[in-house]
Amino acid sequence: MSKVVRSLSDLKPLARELASARLAAEIERERLAAAMRLAEQERRVFELTVGPVTPLRRVDRVIHDLEQPAPEPRQREADERAVLLQALSDEIDIDSLLDTDETLSFRREGIGLEVVRKLRRGHWALQGQLDLHGLRRDAAREALGQFIHDSARRGLRCVRVVHGKGHGSPGREPVLKGRVRRWLVQKHEVLAFVQARASEGGAGALIVLLNGTA
Repeated sequence: MSKVVRSLSDLKPLARELASARLAAEIERERLAAAMRLAEQERRVFELTVGPVTPLRRVDRVIHDLEQPAPEPRQREADERAVLLQALSDEIDIDSLLDTDETLSFRREGIGLEVVRKLRRGHWALQGQLDLHGLRRDAAREALGQFIHDSARRGLRCVRVVHGKGHGSPGREPVLKGRVRRWLVQKHEVLAFVQARASEGGAGALIVLLNGTA
């Protein structure tokens, strides 16, 4: 009988250890559960703060490659503006520069008489024309400067400038005729000019030879 009692007494510490282990396991489960609830709350903190939310509908997008702008030739544009701003004087005396023939043709120094003869005979085909009819002096001067500059830059050889015969001007005097000659002489792109043939405008136009074409 005493052995049975002694055996039961030996089981009491074991029972206490098992109970302690179960308690510790229960506490650990509660700790883990609390940690998971806290993590879920932190994950949903925005939703829990502002209330239920609805995810935005996803819209497929196409990303286009942006074309690079063409480089701007700023220096060239500045040079061209400077050229166009060069004043063409109305006061320059060109009488000594004009050949003493009935058409008062012009040839720059170094250009031979044969070039003028070829120009008068239509040796070079006309590649461009500017008509100054109806323009006032300042507008005509600007238009002529732009036309000569652009034509030379495009590589044109021979162009016609129509200044009119003055039939519609006060006193029937050709207002632009003399001025156009003065302006052309001042343009370095101009090598020579002659009065147009009758079929090309006669006394109301000039045939102009541009730089690099002689």
